Amino acid sequence: MGKSKVFVLRTTPERVVEDIARLLKEANVDVLLDKSRPVILKDNISWHLPMPSSNTTPWQLEGTILGLRRLGFEQIIAVENKTVVTKPQKGAQLNKLASVYKKYNVPILYNFEPSHMKWIDYRPKCELNVLHRIFPEGVKIPDFFVGKNIVHLPTMKCHIYTTTTGAMKNAFGGLLNTKRHYAHSWIHETLVDLLKIQKEIHSGIFAVMDGTTAGNGPGPRTLVPVRTDLILASDDQVAIDALAAKIMGFDPMSIDYIRIADEQGLGNGRLENIEIVGYDVLTLNYRFKVGDNLASRVGDVLWFGPLKRLQHLFFRTPLVYLFVLASEVYHDVFWWNLKGRRILEDWKGSSPWGKLWGSYT
Repeated sequence: MGKSKVFVLRTTPERVVEDIARLLKEANVDVLLDKSRPVILKDNISWHLPMPSSNTTPWQLEGTILGLRRLGFEQIIAVENKTVVTKPQKGAQLNKLASVYKKYNVPILYNFEPSHMKWIDYRPKCELNVLHRIFPEGVKIPDFFVGKNIVHLPTMKCHIYTTTTGAMKNAFGGLLNTKRHYAHSWIHETLVDLLKIQKEIHSGIFAVMDGTTAGNGPGPRTLVPVRTDLILASDDQVAIDALAAKIMGFDPMSIDYIRIADEQGLGNGRLENIEIVGYDVLTLNYRFKVGDNLASRVGDVLWFGPLKRLQHLFFRTPLVYLFVLASEVYHDVFWWNLKGRRILEDWKGSSPWGKLWGSYT
């Protein structure tokens, strides 16, 4: 495999939408994606509440739509997913994505609505790492995804289970149904398997990552927003995640999902094999630390620790709803009201990115 290109711009709130559109043109998206096929926009709603750095930003979405339209892509469709702890419709409204979709007449489909798409059995041509064991009854994917381009819209942030989360993790919601939590104990290998499947089913894959405000700490929800003023784009999902990890202060090859994907030839995770086009970020090191919160401490015990052997009981029976309720109480009631709401208000008042966010309806 030759070198991969990651396009990077240092941007400002005044020009970010145009910068993103320009980035798509410079990256030759009209060559990398099949213009005769529809484009799925897969935004990232890690939390339905508007936590800075946690979710796709409205300018990230708007710039991507503008860039695609200018390059001749007319068939653009958004696909949303839900998790056991995230409400997509509420998230699209509170994070000001719904108004952008409406402005540009982009329809929104839901992968959990049978009238929008169906889940079909999929037999990968490649050799999977773990998904065939996690789902012995068969791997299912949404039929709507097959044969279409996909553009992922992640943000640059930490994650309690994967250290960082970006383009590769963004497929976790779209391609796996609401039982995706079965895969948490093998999350790194799962992300690699999902990239393998994407390469088989999509006519093109691209990612636009928002790094205007990055998320430090125990993400993807309980984060500390850090102003970084960056946007990244690439057709190599491994490379863009590796470069984002480097910017945040992590060694990309120490992160399992990046290392395994690199070793299995799915993309470039080694920095020496990544060509940066635009702003040189190799000297940046924001020294992010994932840290812990209550959710990560519980998860470490249940997903990766001594109780891992009992996860079938905890997560594949009605007992799972106790954990769902506990997560909602901790994140949406306790943490949000104690810390999150104040973080959002401070960001809106002090950061130029927060002020830009406030300008969207």
